Amino acid sequence: MPNNQDSPATPAAAPTLMAAEIAEQPAALEATLAALLPLRSRIAQVAAGRRRLLLVARGSSDNAAIYGRYLAELHAGMAATLAAPSVATLYDAHIDLSDTVAICVSQSGSTAEIVDTLEWSKRGGAATIAITNAEGSPLATAADLALITQAGVERAVPATKTYTTQVAALAVTVDALAASAGKAGALDAEFARIGEQASAMLETPAEVLDAMAGALAEVDEVLTSGRGLAFGTTLETALKLEETCLRPVRGLSYADLKHGPIAIVDHELLTVLVAGPSGPTLPGLTELAGTVREKHSMVLGIGGDERFRAACDLAVPGPDASEMLAPLTLIIPAQLTVERLAHKLGLDPDAPRGLRKVTQTD
Repeated sequence: MPNNQDSPATPAAAPTLMAAEIAEQPAALEATLAALLPLRSRIAQVAAGRRRLLLVARGSSDNAAIYGRYLAELHAGMAATLAAPSVATLYDAHIDLSDTVAICVSQSGSTAEIVDTLEWSKRGGAATIAITNAEGSPLATAADLALITQAGVERAVPATKTYTTQVAALAVTVDALAASAGKAGALDAEFARIGEQASAMLETPAEVLDAMAGALAEVDEVLTSGRGLAFGTTLETALKLEETCLRPVRGLSYADLKHGPIAIVDHELLTVLVAGPSGPTLPGLTELAGTVREKHSMVLGIGGDERFRAACDLAVPGPDASEMLAPLTLIIPAQLTVERLAHKLGLDPDAPRGLRKVTQTD
């Protein structure tokens, strides 16, 4: 692993909207937390008497929701699941959701499928919370409580600051629900440091990011893997590589990877491993780094501890944070790498081929 230097992680070519919006994340996260942390008592009131969470999202928002699921079960002790919106929008299934809080996540608040699923959840008896960047949007208007992230206008198609502020909003929501488990205020000191942690991630050494982007540019096959609280970050890393750099990428839990797909790992495939700074998943990811290197796959690492990073060919540290809240900023080195990779491939990271800012599905 290259030695850390003090050179900041600035864009490798002409400035892009994506690069500018990545750089806005410390302020966006601080503003979002300042706006939402005072609403924890209202969140708890909406969820009073409910025992389950149903998380409704698509795309990057779905990756944020995966983090929310893990955090809800580990921090708040509430069973949580990811919705299949087609159950509502295509099948119109009749389900008793009277013990459920439906948390619907959409950057624009205008994706009809998510709005329709929120309305379906209400008909089933669920309490509803919207997480969106758009105050007054259909999703915000329809929900019992709207949590408005403070990312500001995001003009690049790939979600960066809207993704991290959604993750922050989910962390606040779950923390509010954890109060009933005697954990009120347990994360407050760390919430106060999120902006500082995001700024530190923006200072990831440029030469390491350039080396990682260069390695990715040399291959056509990429695998991302992680587990636990950082698994949503793993899938978001895969999505950013796919949508921004037109690379087919498979994102897998390392548990699923070991159940067969590891057979495809060889010298023609590059592996990206994403790890939290500590916790029970870290030893397995460190072992996995050694396993795939033995199969001659180059390994890029994001996060983890020193031992994890030493097991990778190239690696960057994650935030100085707990495993619980590291995902609020852990994606930033991946965002910076993807923006560089797009330049190396001659692509426009602001406007990936065939994509729009708001995606409508049925």
